[in-house]
Formats: sequence, C-alpha cells, structure tokens
Amino acid sequence: MGSGQVTDWQGKHVTVAGLGVSGVPAAKALHGLGAKVTVVNDGDDARAREQAAELEALGVTVRLGDGDTLPDGTELIVTAPGWRPDKPLFAAADAAGVPVWGDVELAWRLRKPGAADWLAVTGTNGKTTTVQMLASILEAAGLRTAAVGNIGVSLLDAVLGDEEYDVLAVELSSYQLHWAPSLRAHSAAVLNLAPDHLDWHGSMEAYAKDKGRIYEGNRVACVYNMADKATEDLVREADVEEGCRAIGFTLGTPGPSQLGVVEGLLVDRAFVENRQKNAQELAEVADVKPAAPHNIANALAAAALARAYGVPASAVREGLRNFTPDAHRIAHVADVDGVAYVDDSKATNTHAAQASLAAYDSVVWIAGGLAKGATFDELVAEAAGRLRGAVLIGRDRALIREALARHAPEVPVVDLERTDTGAMLQAVREARRLARPGDTVLLAPACASMDMFANYNKRGDAFAQAVRELGA
Repeated sequence: MGSGQVTDWQGKHVTVAGLGVSGVPAAKALHGLGAKVTVVNDGDDARAREQAAELEALGVTVRLGDGDTLPDGTELIVTAPGWRPDKPLFAAADAAGVPVWGDVELAWRLRKPGAADWLAVTGTNGKTTTVQMLASILEAAGLRTAAVGNIGVSLLDAVLGDEEYDVLAVELSSYQLHWAPSLRAHSAAVLNLAPDHLDWHGSMEAYAKDKGRIYEGNRVACVYNMADKATEDLVREADVEEGCRAIGFTLGTPGPSQLGVVEGLLVDRAFVENRQKNAQELAEVADVKPAAPHNIANALAAAALARAYGVPASAVREGLRNFTPDAHRIAHVADVDGVAYVDDSKATNTHAAQASLAAYDSVVWIAGGLAKGATFDELVAEAAGRLRGAVLIGRDRALIREALARHAPEVPVVDLERTDTGAMLQAVREARRLARPGDTVLLAPACASMDMFANYNKRGDAFAQAVRELGA
C-alpha cells in the first residue's frame, strides 16, 4: 500500500484543487470517506457552477474564482493533474508543510487489500493506443481488466467501484506522474520521449524525470524503446525491486530480453525459456491495425507488458486482432481521385507528426495550430523528402512556414489566414489542388487544436467532413 497510508479520513481537512474530470470524483470519494472537503477552482463559469452545485448538495464546500489561496486548516491537497507545480497554492502548501497528491496518488493509496496490479504506460505519444491494445490482450487472456487513467476512465472509479479486476492497464501523463510519488507498478513502459508540455514542466530534464517516475519500484519489467535512448536512460536511473528486468522493444530483429520484428512477425526473446537461442512468435505485423511503424512499436510495448504479466502468446495475437484504434489516429477517411485522405488530428505535437509523416512516401501535409512552445526545424528537415506540398492553418502556422522555408524551400506552401469554421474545407481544397494520384493528404497538425477547435476530435471531424464534401 505504500508508506503514509491514510486509513482514517474521518474529519480530515482535504482541499481538492480543480473541478473537472478528476476533481469531482476525488471530492466525492473523499467526502464519502468522511473527510471535510473544500474544492478550490480558478474558473467561475457556467460549467464550474453546475459542478459546484452538485458537490455542495452533498455537503462539500466549493470556492470558485480563487485557486491560489490555501484554505485554513488544510491537511492535504489533492490536485487535478493539469495544475502547474509553480501555482501559488502549492507554494503555500509547501510553506505550511501540507502534502500534495494527484488523483492517481489518491487512487493508489485507496486501493483495497489484494487489489489489482497496475501495468502502467507513459510516453509523449502512443499512450492511449498502447493501453487499449494492452487491455485487449489481457481480455483475450481471460483476465478481468480495464483501460483506465489519463484515457478518460477515472482510476478512482476503478479502485473504489464494486467491479473486481485482476489487473489494470493504466495510462499516465507526465502531469499525473509528477503528483504520484508512491505509485509502484507491477511493470511499466515509457514509449518515447520528445519535447512536450515544456511550458508546464519548465525544462526537458524535469519532463523526463517525471516520466521516469513510472519505473520507480517496478517488480517485474521496465519496458523501454530501443530507438529512443532517453527511455533506456530512465530505466538505468530507476530504483526498482530486486529481480526486475529491463526489456527493450525494437522494429528490428530482437536480441535476448527484447521484443521485435522478424520477417513480418512480432517475436518475443524476453519471456521465453533459454532466450539466448529461442524466440516465441506472438503475432503477424498484419494483425496490427494500422500497421504503421509507430503503431507496431505500440503493439510491441503492449505485448511486452502483457508477457511480463504472464499472458500466453496466443492471447497477444487475439488481443491485437480484436483491437480497433480510436478515431483521429492515422484514420483513412477516403480516396478521392486516386489520392488518400488520412486524419491524424491526434498528432498534436512534433513527435507524433514525425511518426505520422514517416508512414507515407508522398504527402500533402495539413499542419498548424497551437505550438505549445515547440520548434519545427527537426520535423521539417526529416520529412522534407516526402512533402509534395503543405497547407498551413492556425495561430502558430508561421513557425512551420519558416521551418519549411529553411529546410524544404522547394515545397509549395499555402498559408491560410482564416480561422473560421470554413477554414478546414478551404485547407482540404488547397491540399487537393497540390496532390497527385498516389499521394496522401495528411492532417497531422503537430500542434494543439484549441485556437480554432474545441479539441482534436472536432478538428478531425471537420477534416473528415471536408473530405466527404470533396468526394460528393
């Protein structure tokens, strides 16, 4: 259960920082355990007032429009993961000696005796897909499981609900890991590390350190990406239980203690007898949907965690075959006049866009949005040879335009100033004009969507709708 387990919550003064998807379940759970709960929230909009009314009806105190002041008598803060570590509330807590937990830490501390093991996944990109693949594999093995965490299913609900699980597939963001000091997974994977959320963490070192917390205290396997040395460095730095193994995954031929690809097969040389000489076939590359290189890497990471948990090879194959990826992840929308249109609106950072662009030979690229502090030189330099043209949208498109001018000056670029709802339709029409039969028009924005759209789903929907209008 980890040290510092709070068994008696009766009358304990707990402040929950932030409403939203994690704050509301945390406040309800703590109130149900007998704690005196105060929720503080920066915003005071209609949604916040609605959530506040729901909690106040239960007897929870809610303070809207002031998330910076520490309520008197606070003994513990439970924070929403997105709240930045430099918030005045946390400085005040630090000065008063009040501990700060995230919702993941709270869920970890509230597990019942003999509760399900956690197989945990983090990384800049591919987390959700990998966790869903992992849950599909575990299900195929007949285990009671669920994909939970940063994926939209509250870990608190999974831990406190009536449903009993054998093992949980847990997606964790760097934010969640930052606030989860006592988490100890059965096994964990860091899929990749690329600059992201640096505005929140303050530096790449701090970001990597928070990701690396996922390996702390692992019992069986620390799974890392052989193509990304930073992930292996994090394994080396981790303090794990005796006997825990480092397991690499690669798109090449695996060595001992690795999973990889041989002649169109996913193979395991880690969880087999005599791994110096033997390999176990797990699945065919064709069982992975879509079979883009970065998605095969996701499948290998999921397989490694499942195998660490003792799942048979046959379940890996069945689980991968049964898995259907979420919308807006390299989703083929349609072919129009010999040109493929692909929606990867989920590619909200440069690393994801890089993986997406690498899956196609000749691309008209639709990109742009909110850069979140990213730079685009490396991405453009690597993709330059694949680009037929580029159509740029969104607030920070100039950053991409300048990178294209530096590293791909011969690539035709259309720069769209408009940010209204019709902008995506115009972008798709411009892309069609630049494309030739055999090309792929790829929405892989390398940026967040919130300058023009509610979220990446809405951006992808707008793209798909625009493509359908072309086809009509």
